[in-house]
Amino acid sequence: MSFSSLGLSDNILKGIRAMGYEDPTPIQLRGIPLFLEGRDLIGSAQTGTGKTAAFGLPILTKLDKPADTPRALIVEPTRELASQVETAFRDFSRYSDLRTTVLYGGVKYGKQNDELERGTDIIVATPGRLLDHVSQKNLTLKNIEYLVLDEADRMLDMGFMPDVKKIIQHCPEKRHTSLFSATIPPIIETIIQWAMTDPETVEIGMRRSVAETVSHAVYPVAFDQKNDLVLALLGKVDYDSVIVFCRTKVGADRLGGLLKRENHSVAILHSNRTQSERERSLKGFRDGKYEVLVATDIASRGLDIANVSHVVNFDVPQHPEDYVHRIGRTGRAAASGDAFTIMVAEDRQHMEAIERFIGKKINREKMEGFDYKYTSLFDDGKHASPPRFRGGSVGRGYSFGMSSRKGGGRRKRR
Repeated sequence: MSFSSLGLSDNILKGIRAMGYEDPTPIQLRGIPLFLEGRDLIGSAQTGTGKTAAFGLPILTKLDKPADTPRALIVEPTRELASQVETAFRDFSRYSDLRTTVLYGGVKYGKQNDELERGTDIIVATPGRLLDHVSQKNLTLKNIEYLVLDEADRMLDMGFMPDVKKIIQHCPEKRHTSLFSATIPPIIETIIQWAMTDPETVEIGMRRSVAETVSHAVYPVAFDQKNDLVLALLGKVDYDSVIVFCRTKVGADRLGGLLKRENHSVAILHSNRTQSERERSLKGFRDGKYEVLVATDIASRGLDIANVSHVVNFDVPQHPEDYVHRIGRTGRAAASGDAFTIMVAEDRQHMEAIERFIGKKINREKMEGFDYKYTSLFDDGKHASPPRFRGGSVGRGYSFGMSSRKGGGRRKRR
């Protein structure tokens, strides 16, 4: 089933296509129709299941046109999540006139006040800063039609439940309410009973495992050697096709430019690319015109890219679920694949979280012949249960012998 069959508006479907999404995730397939029917919705799902689109797309469809006052409110536990959700809403609504404003602490009020004064349709906010604006009468929640409490269990863990209750009290009783949470502890169950009307529950299990046909390796390196190491990896490993994941759009553009200058055939994929650019990149990569696809996480979800022999995480994903999605691009249909992750010191905690999530330790590797600078990551081996370093091979023993062809040991795709 495609997005076009879910009842979304034409402008929002156009935005989805521009972002490169093709197939809805399970929570989108089940949640969007319920939302559009007007049902209160409980989404029991973790980060990485596509839940932002599960509530964002129907909200944008329902709001349709701008108004004089905010009509949708999404409450997030952290500034980072609020910023990500605001970006997603702006991307989804790029072909509509709907306006989204993000409110979080740690910054001055001036810019936020200016945006509120100009008018907005959707508010994405953390609890404390939202209540500050309400108390200062910078905005009113009396016309909110759609309320989303996202990552409710995290808000509970962070002590935000009293603020969440106050926010709900500022909203009209007659409204649509959605709540998303990886778990539903008793306190959140109480919120559900108090704040929601006959809600429908959609439970989506999170895939934690990766295909057994995929070989994993982590490459610790000093931050200023990341570019050199990814070039060395691509130069010494035989691959048919490789996706290199970056955390940001700017990072993807920079790395793509570097690889092109080093004579790699490269396509770049992220949401700031035009639709025609995206289509050319995907078609060229699928057809073998490009051997390397540099992408943000947009390419790890919903896109059908077959026959990828290698995945390289140039940036360690911040959410463990994203690692599973990224690595899921290779090792499909019983074919073998390799997943390499470049890790700098500040990534240590994210990498450990990934290993806890997938339930396995990933070997730390050291590339033979690479001129490493010191990094504190190399001291990890001095402690108990150290990560293992070995040189000479990657994954299933690919040769590190340099090819006579500039750009390394790539073999042509068949």
